[in-house]
Amino acid sequence: MPIRAYAATTAKAALEPFEFDPGDLRPGQIEIAVESCGICHSDLSMIDGEWGNSTYPLVPGHEVVGRIVALGEHVPASVTVGQRVGLGWFSESCMACDHCLHGDHNLCQTVEQTIVARPGGFAERVRCHWAWATPLPETLDHAKAGPLFCGGITVFNPIVQLGIKPTDRVGVIGVGGLGHLALQFLDKWGCEVTAFSSNPAKTDELHALGADDIVNSRDSAALAHVAGKFDFLLSTVNVPLDWNAYLGALAPRGRLHLVGAVLEPVPVPAFSLILAQRSVSGTPLGSPATTRDMVEFCARHGIAPVTETFPMSRVNDALQHLRDGKARYRIVLQADF
Repeated sequence: MPIRAYAATTAKAALEPFEFDPGDLRPGQIEIAVESCGICHSDLSMIDGEWGNSTYPLVPGHEVVGRIVALGEHVPASVTVGQRVGLGWFSESCMACDHCLHGDHNLCQTVEQTIVARPGGFAERVRCHWAWATPLPETLDHAKAGPLFCGGITVFNPIVQLGIKPTDRVGVIGVGGLGHLALQFLDKWGCEVTAFSSNPAKTDELHALGADDIVNSRDSAALAHVAGKFDFLLSTVNVPLDWNAYLGALAPRGRLHLVGAVLEPVPVPAFSLILAQRSVSGTPLGSPATTRDMVEFCARHGIAPVTETFPMSRVNDALQHLRDGKARYRIVLQADF
């Protein structure tokens, strides 16, 4: 039976109603009836063909919340029809390579990406391997949860992978869809948290999200004032910055960590790293296990994305709202096929 969806037929095109035949479920796959799907800036990048890996027609959407409606062969008994689950950027991994066997499924060299060369979540239904479908606790607001499965896990994963400590002084560069979740995570982790933002109108909101201090990210004097302070700086932006100034804001052994997809090379002066033993790094989204931990952490501490809601039938209005920089802080589409 064809699945209804919304797709871009060419790069930068508006999305149009689209139907596709998904074929038979593969062994290990499940099918999810989409209740809602968040919009991520990565959806715009894929629609526009910015990364060179888009194929058209392209059905975006990789922040899915929905209920399991069908199971393929060899799905474990713990996965049942009717479960509400979340699905993010990754939808399958080989389960046999060294990375998968060590629990680093997100580093699998053949990992499948939910909207790359396959239809994503701006649709009635979407498919994935059962291991990448994360069960949602009943205490989590499922109407807001979609953005956790891309924006949320993107910023939660490095906190876990890099061993960030409650005693660390940390900074979040850019407080948008990713950054507003990073502030909440790091605050509940116990860190002293500074928000780097260019918008002074957000001051009260940033404090409410967990920021202990706020630095104007476009003020060179303000950046100089925090030189040598931070153990960890998390950059969520996708635009070039004065990277040398941010390296200078790191304490000895401090780390500048990138999760924002900056397309331009990041210049790193060697002596900025060598003399204070600093480092620069990056991570993708997390493994299934880390994603489950994130969801549990959110449920335990009352963490949720700040969202705006559009019906999926108004997907183009929602995408334009994001392009115009008006989203506060994530947009969630409610399926209304």
